[in-house]
Amino acid sequence: MTTENDSLSLTPDPDVQPGTGSVREVAALFLRLGLTAFGGPAAHIALFRDEVVTRRKWMTDEYFLDLLGATNLIPGPNSTEMAIHIGYRRAGWRGLIAAGVCFILPAAVIVLGLAAVYAQYGTTPAVEWLLYGIKPVIIAVILQAIWGLLRTAVKTWFLGAMGIIVLILYVLGLNEIVLLFGGGLIAMLVSNINRLRAAPTGGNAGALILLGLPGTLLMQTMAAISMPVSLGALFLTFLKIGSVLYGSGYVLLAFLRNDFVERFGWLTNQQLLDAVAIGQFTPGPVFTTATFIGYLIAGLPGAALSTVGIFLPSFIFVLISNPFIPRMRRSSWLSALLDGVNVAALGLMVAVTLELGRNAIVDGLTLVMLVGTAILLIRFKVNSTWLIIAGGLIGFVSHLLTTL
Repeated sequence: MTTENDSLSLTPDPDVQPGTGSVREVAALFLRLGLTAFGGPAAHIALFRDEVVTRRKWMTDEYFLDLLGATNLIPGPNSTEMAIHIGYRRAGWRGLIAAGVCFILPAAVIVLGLAAVYAQYGTTPAVEWLLYGIKPVIIAVILQAIWGLLRTAVKTWFLGAMGIIVLILYVLGLNEIVLLFGGGLIAMLVSNINRLRAAPTGGNAGALILLGLPGTLLMQTMAAISMPVSLGALFLTFLKIGSVLYGSGYVLLAFLRNDFVERFGWLTNQQLLDAVAIGQFTPGPVFTTATFIGYLIAGLPGAALSTVGIFLPSFIFVLISNPFIPRMRRSSWLSALLDGVNVAALGLMVAVTLELGRNAIVDGLTLVMLVGTAILLIRFKVNSTWLIIAGGLIGFVSHLLTTL
């Protein structure tokens, strides 16, 4: 016999309504973050936590972690989906749109400008001096977020050990999606071992599968369709990618190469690598690589359609899944699943931070910047946006001094 807490009803929770905050405050926050959020998804999530948990108190660390866990269960760019989730919880469906659009738009405009320069001259402006100063600041921001979230996520010794195991396995090369879902499923089974022996659990597993089912069906449909080169094919291809893609920018690269280099022949390998590089070193979502590719293939209409296509599924997935998150937390099965996914995600964040740190801390100045930023963040609670701007200025000044 099951109780309310042992199952997940596929009905939105009537007791949990989207927030009543201002759309304007949501738009202003994510427009600023879209202009300053360098460093990829791990850095973006750290910046979001600093703004909405630490500074604005829009939600608790526990709820922030639940949103993070939910984004890992659906396809699409995690940090963009986090922005959309936060906007929805703060200001309803208008906040959902405002947060997503304002986070995506600055990066898309910047990438569009770089694409125009690239199309004209075959190269892009060098920004190594900017990233030189920004990278150590980003590492400090991520470390601060990891430390704060770990205290909430590691509820038991078992979860702590699983996070360490995920970190080790990722470093050894195991796929991050396997680690995320494996961590969640193991935590769910271990936490509910007695219920597993006593009763069937097919209902809960079915609810979980529904989170990824729409994207999987679209992937299968799109894979069977051979489309001519056109704006429609461009839009639908990016819609497919946004609907099915789990994982890092390296996974995105594989999808893009398969479709645009191998299948359609619209890009060369070098153009594809340049497109991904642009998405990596500009602020905001890495998925704005789509804007660059769309412009190279079909100019401004191609850039617009590609951007809409790759990000549209995220808005839909968040709108559908967000109302279920509180009910998932009250289910003994899916609450444990979220705990496992959350701690696995943090293990991956630590692993990614180690990789980024090797590239960011390259000399004495960057080490000093890392330590100084950490002190300003932890001891004096300085806003991370100002620190990122300061890091970029230090990088610029350092570049000028070395060229004199």
